[in-house]
Amino acid sequence: MKPYDWDFAAPTPSGMGDHDVPMLSQRLAGRRIALLVTGGIAAMKTPQIARGLRRHGAQVVAFASDDALRYVAREALEWATMGPVITGLTWRAEHLSDDAPFDAYLLAPATHSTIAKMAHGIGDTVVSSALISALGRLAQGRTKVLVAPTMHGTMHNAQLVDNARRLAEQGVRFVAPRDAYGKHNLPDTEVLCIAVGRALSTSPLIDRKIMVTAGPTPVPVDGVRRIVNRFRGRLGARVAEELIWRGADAELILGDGAWRPSAPIPLTITRTFDEYRDTVVARAQSGLFAGVFSAGVADYRPKKAVVGKIASGQSSLMLELEPTEKVIDLACQADPVMHCVAFKYLEGVSEEELVRVAAKRLDHAGLVVATRGEDTRGTEQRALMVARDGVTPLEDKRAIAIAIADYLEGLAQNGHPILAAAE
Repeated sequence: MKPYDWDFAAPTPSGMGDHDVPMLSQRLAGRRIALLVTGGIAAMKTPQIARGLRRHGAQVVAFASDDALRYVAREALEWATMGPVITGLTWRAEHLSDDAPFDAYLLAPATHSTIAKMAHGIGDTVVSSALISALGRLAQGRTKVLVAPTMHGTMHNAQLVDNARRLAEQGVRFVAPRDAYGKHNLPDTEVLCIAVGRALSTSPLIDRKIMVTAGPTPVPVDGVRRIVNRFRGRLGARVAEELIWRGADAELILGDGAWRPSAPIPLTITRTFDEYRDTVVARAQSGLFAGVFSAGVADYRPKKAVVGKIASGQSSLMLELEPTEKVIDLACQADPVMHCVAFKYLEGVSEEELVRVAAKRLDHAGLVVATRGEDTRGTEQRALMVARDGVTPLEDKRAIAIAIADYLEGLAQNGHPILAAAE
């Protein structure tokens, strides 16, 4: 039986109901989001957006214009949001949302016409009327408004730009469209979810520049072969994602390996140790609030890499290795005021010895994430958070990422770290 031929087996039983979504996080838990759908072909994707927001805990209410319902079925939106779609002005005044205010309004897709109406206060549909109220609430500091423009490239004209700038000056956030095929396309669903999360964030890390390093840093043996470790950067990606959701200007510096994060994270790939070193130092020189150094940095490299390819079939091959530079030290020298989070990995030692060794890094770092090979469980990892005022054990990568973000928030808030075990 070929893998793409059905063998007539029943699906694996699941405890999820028909309307349930697999939860990714609770980052939007307790938040009410108005999803405003207008008459562009991209409206067909809005049930996915609604379910994406729900995967992060949000409650979603859809407003749809008559034109929007030409491209997406009302029943599909109701199934995705688990509630009725608002399609007209009624005595309940849903567009004003007095009884149940919205934390954020997401206009997706946003057509050229709707953006123009929004900028000039025209409320001739339930969607445009809801947007007039949303702008009033925005001016009062009671909500956030996000717009995801989608349209053919010929419609990107001076009027669009003028209207968008006018709205941006009022505090409306425009989500960068996906540029493809000469059009402004809807971004991926997770990009829109993160945009909503960042808009709602009150974290002191908002707009703080933070570098997160992760993955291996290969060293070349010749033009083909490399020495590389088994680390792939999943924990660093978790940390970067957490910081992005909180509003930080975070970048993931990922060593070249076999894995890439699926989350939409600003990402730079470094193919070799030398490229990693130079990139990290350059970022530090540019000025950073913090650096999180989780990369599995190579400790040794061949003293001389061979140009071309070493011939195969030899009975033995001798490689002379030399130590690499300590990149975290170079970065700290490049930016002495940068807050540093260091990582230490050991095998075959007790937790007491792990803490003792990790504490030596507190000369440069305010926090050291200490891990052992024995505490690795598949793709999960237990860690000890070693700080000057004590040690905090954490049981998985999600908790580690949250704790690192909390620690940096404490520094950003008042110069004092906050470190507590995440639930």
